[in-house]
Amino acid sequence: MIFPRAYAEPLADGGASVPGLERLEVESEEGIVEAYFLPGDGVNAGAPGPAVVFAHGNAELIDYWTSDLEPYRRMGVSVLLPEFRGYGRSAGSPSQEAIHSDFVAFYDQLVARDDVDGARVVFHGRSLGGGAVCSLATERPPEAMILQSAFESVPKIARRYLVPRFLIRDPFDNLRAIGSLQPKLLVVHGRNDTIIPFSHGQSLAAAAQGARLVAYDAGHNDCPPRHQMDDYWSEVRRFVIEAGIIDGD
Repeated sequence: MIFPRAYAEPLADGGASVPGLERLEVESEEGIVEAYFLPGDGVNAGAPGPAVVFAHGNAELIDYWTSDLEPYRRMGVSVLLPEFRGYGRSAGSPSQEAIHSDFVAFYDQLVARDDVDGARVVFHGRSLGGGAVCSLATERPPEAMILQSAFESVPKIARRYLVPRFLIRDPFDNLRAIGSLQPKLLVVHGRNDTIIPFSHGQSLAAAAQGARLVAYDAGHNDCPPRHQMDDYWSEVRRFVIEAGIIDGD
């Protein structure tokens, strides 16, 4: 239920048609795990810029997000898309421990780059990806975080399906992580989400002082709605300006 990776099919070109895309790798104990790096506009070794680490949902792949995250690149924000172990072309089996380990390794590669300002890194997680970036944040705190359609914890979701706590091996306790870290936080959630109820977004926003909750009349996989994408990216841009990630010019 947590990792339905069989439903996620890699794209035929594997991102080959995306301008500037660079493949990164981590050698895990189970084999090679990949990530995509997409440089922000105007960013280079002589003018390093901010970056966002984006973690996708549980039935998705990094292949699916290169176009949708293009607005970050236009802001001058580079994008790192780490894959989950066992997804797409990446070896191994997914788990919270495996994802955490790989994301830490990819993060360390990211901030070591000459074209990245390691003091201006944002974590952005959608659905299960919220768990991935919250777990990463406990070891590598970011400058700011965006949680989109994310949950308080896996046990809280599992309780709705009468799954006993002792069966859950990957708790992804986002609420505890946010409460402890107190990051600059933007929460985006659909009021009509039947997979991860809106109350989870409310709880996550309430856990961090000064956090902002942006709600849409949407469900889980259509949040934000396509006709409100301009509004969504305006909210994201406003947030990264307020967090000091980019200038407001």
